[in-house]
Amino acid sequence: MTKRTWIIFTIIMVGLLGALIYSSKNSSSNINVSQIDVSKIQGASVENGQIADHVYAKADSTVVLIEYGDFQCPACGSENSKIMKIAEDYKDKISFIFRNYPLTLIHSNAKAAAGAAEAAGLQGKYWEMHDLLYKNQNDWQSLNSDERSKKFISYAEELKLDTEKFKADTNSDAITKKINFDTAQGKKINISGTPTFVLNGDIIPNETWSNDTEFRKLIDSKL
Repeated sequence: MTKRTWIIFTIIMVGLLGALIYSSKNSSSNINVSQIDVSKIQGASVENGQIADHVYAKADSTVVLIEYGDFQCPACGSENSKIMKIAEDYKDKISFIFRNYPLTLIHSNAKAAAGAAEAAGLQGKYWEMHDLLYKNQNDWQSLNSDERSKKFISYAEELKLDTEKFKADTNSDAITKKINFDTAQGKKINISGTPTFVLNGDIIPNETWSNDTEFRKLIDSKL
């Protein structure tokens, strides 16, 4: 191995080690959800930064549909309009929940986007930001951190949020706890990719949720 090759190798290994250390400090692995029924709607608690599950429409249904999603995931983005149409059509019958499951090793902006959605939620505009992020996914997914922050602030302005509060909340400990808590719940049921849909505790096969007719039939069968 030449000196130049050795230097490059060392730089790469140091970078990987740093990434692993960062990941371990910010992962959800140290959050204990063993006693939590992850199929149920989660209220505000210390563990999730006092940020409850975001429930679309009916919040007391016996039928609970949960999406574990990544805002930078292309499949999540392409499916979002269909999923939200289902959520709207069934808003008086089921509880639809979105939980954060950012795949940070392959989607560098996913966790920041989740933070933006949660920060908007603290001002009552969670679903509006949720939809904006998916609608404009191609506009921010490849941006660097500064460009990304400016883009998300522009969305906050579009939604008429208090931008100073939005900026402060985006990286707050409370929102970090919420994202990690959501992720821990997904890990508990061995989620390996996004989007993953869970209906009354059962993971829905890809071939079912990707087919609008079959997806609706499955929901109807639970009502």
